[in-house]
Amino acid sequence: MTSETLPPADLTNVRYSALLGLTEEGDPAQWARIRASQLHAGRQLALFLLGANLIAAAAMASLFASLVPLWMIGTWGAFVTVTSVGVTIRRLATPHRMEGSFATVQDLRTTLIDGCALAIMWSIPPLFFARTIGTDDAYAMWMILSVLMTAVAFAMAPLALASIAFVGGLGLSVCATLTIGGSYAAAGGTALFTALLILACLSRARSLVVMRASEMALAERNDTVSLLLREFEDNGADWLWETDASRRVVRASPRFAYACGLDPLTIEGKPFLQILAGPSWETGNFSNGLKLLADKLKGRDSFRDLRLPVSVDGEERWWELAASPRYDDTGSFTGFRGVGSDVTEQRASADKINRMARYDTLTGLPNRLMVNETLARAMADSEKWSGRCAFMMIDLDRFKAVNDTLGHPIGDRLLQRVAERLAQLMSNRAICGRLGGDEFAVVVLDASDYAVTEKLARDIIETVSRPYEIDAHTLHVGASVGLAVGPRDGRTAEMLIRSADLALYRAKDAGRGVYHAYEPALHVQAEERRVLEMALRKALENDEMHLNYQPVVDAETGILRGFEALLRWTSPQFGNVSPEKFIPLAEEARLIRPIGEWVLRTACDEAARWPAEIRVAVNVSAEQLGNPGFVNTVMSALANSGLPAQRLELEVTESVFMHKGLGATKVLDRILDLGVKLSLDDFGTGYSSLGYLSRTRFSSIKIDRSFVQGASKGVKEAIAIIRAVVALAQSLGMATTAEGVETESEHQMVKELGCTKVQGYYFGRPLPVGEARDLANRSWGISRASSAA
Repeated sequence: MTSETLPPADLTNVRYSALLGLTEEGDPAQWARIRASQLHAGRQLALFLLGANLIAAAAMASLFASLVPLWMIGTWGAFVTVTSVGVTIRRLATPHRMEGSFATVQDLRTTLIDGCALAIMWSIPPLFFARTIGTDDAYAMWMILSVLMTAVAFAMAPLALASIAFVGGLGLSVCATLTIGGSYAAAGGTALFTALLILACLSRARSLVVMRASEMALAERNDTVSLLLREFEDNGADWLWETDASRRVVRASPRFAYACGLDPLTIEGKPFLQILAGPSWETGNFSNGLKLLADKLKGRDSFRDLRLPVSVDGEERWWELAASPRYDDTGSFTGFRGVGSDVTEQRASADKINRMARYDTLTGLPNRLMVNETLARAMADSEKWSGRCAFMMIDLDRFKAVNDTLGHPIGDRLLQRVAERLAQLMSNRAICGRLGGDEFAVVVLDASDYAVTEKLARDIIETVSRPYEIDAHTLHVGASVGLAVGPRDGRTAEMLIRSADLALYRAKDAGRGVYHAYEPALHVQAEERRVLEMALRKALENDEMHLNYQPVVDAETGILRGFEALLRWTSPQFGNVSPEKFIPLAEEARLIRPIGEWVLRTACDEAARWPAEIRVAVNVSAEQLGNPGFVNTVMSALANSGLPAQRLELEVTESVFMHKGLGATKVLDRILDLGVKLSLDDFGTGYSSLGYLSRTRFSSIKIDRSFVQGASKGVKEAIAIIRAVVALAQSLGMATTAEGVETESEHQMVKELGCTKVQGYYFGRPLPVGEARDLANRSWGISRASSAA
């Protein structure tokens, strides 16, 4: 049993003189902690005590408002408030932590001031104000004071000296008032009530002391047992260590000496910090963990889970230490005692987990988390040293085509090769990482030389764009780069990433394979885009959209064969918005499905009013074909409008077949089974392949206007492409439609090249619904007249 442990017999024989702080006895160190716990318990109810005094003062002032001059009540109330607040402040000044705190006898004795001050203030109403009140008011006053005495006895019970001073002093004042007034029975009852409250205070204070002493004894035993168990564990991972007041090792255990790689005899008496510092003790190159340990030992603070590197036989090991300061019977500091563990293996595992959390498993590059952390540090350093850093976002061009056509294994290997090339470009002032998918990023730690940063962006594009040889495939991808410089383009990491993202978006719009630096106008454009998207989301329900219809005629006869439905948007806020602007936005915002369904239904409803020989063509996006319910939508549009299926023609682009996951071919086959016609739009401008031409039953191929314009200018390649497409279509039994025909000469040219249908401004611009309907009816009449003739 240590000297700090209070024997069980003493727990039931606490002297009231010691309880009140009038005398010192027993173990001084333990009683110092017990007194600290008494003060701490009084601190916990300090605000309750303040509230009780203020509420009782308000009730008392209300009681005497009509009986005592207001200035007297006001003065008394002010004194009560000041005294109560002062007592509360004194109580709250007690340390808020009980563990490791000590208090002297004098600290406990000074609480007598609090009790006496409150007793004096509250003795004034019964001694001076009560002379002018009647029986009912006297009873009310007694009730207020008795409730207050009970509340204070409860709140200040741990501070027995203060509570006895208040309860006894106030009770004595009330008894004196009642005795002078001849109310002897009431005076006796008050004396008895006061005595009972005092006994309750003493009992509660004594219980607190006994309980605290028991807790300390139990904690002491638990510490000892815990340390002994650690010392003798079979795995040998933990050991005890102890120092004296000068921080030198004492009573060194063999396991501790073994962990240090030293002899137990030679380690005794050595400075504890010198042992842990090892060779760095002479150089002064101490680890942060050792510095923290030195501060804890110097400040005599308890600590746990403190990790630091230790050199053992030339090998770096990691230790975890925990310890508490020790004091003798007089409260004097005698040193530290604690436990240590070798956590080298656990740290290695934690480092491995940390690496997995911060590095991309596919490429080995830093992942999004580490890139963000690195950028945040770079921003902080730039702010601190008035420097500049930079952030680049890199997006691979045409990677999706590789992934979809050759599969994910090839795509993953391509990403690894790209990562290798990027890593080779990095210097000690820049790091690159993978954000996810085909997105990479570069953090330039020092971008003070902007020309060097721009050169790095150009080198990235040039290096990534070189061909890749993977499994007998020659792969070509490119890179688009968005560049932002901090803190100019963003004061925080998040803002800089946003700026680089906007710059990347502009680089893609510029045709890809380029880099674009951030400029403030990009934020304005992004905001405009956001506002435009919000307006687009309400365009359908606000009836802001309509269809125009462009004629499609027979190349030989010029007879109207149908119309292509073209979507137009007239916004109250933005006016006439170009389809080239809002269609891509609708696809990005995932609005193309409801808009596309509205177009389909509206076009079918209008075409049903046209003569039976005239078709309507509707453009369909890849996302619409990815909707499992799209076939049902087509069936519903036809059924509700009454339009025969053979008069509806759906136009799709080649990009539809690049989305393997959409199952576009199966969806189109189901639509064709309904009798709907299918046209391939813009053939030759994208991922031209003969495979899907043979697998899908197209009724016609549309030749893009760029080839028509080129052929009209005598471009041999354009002419050859048109001839090849026409020949291919004829061999597959398909019609060909030339788009963008604007002059008679262009009409004659595409007719001579073999195109069966033409479309363009030469035959008619996109027409409003009324004009298109009139044109359809006139053409039908002319056609019938020609047939009759």
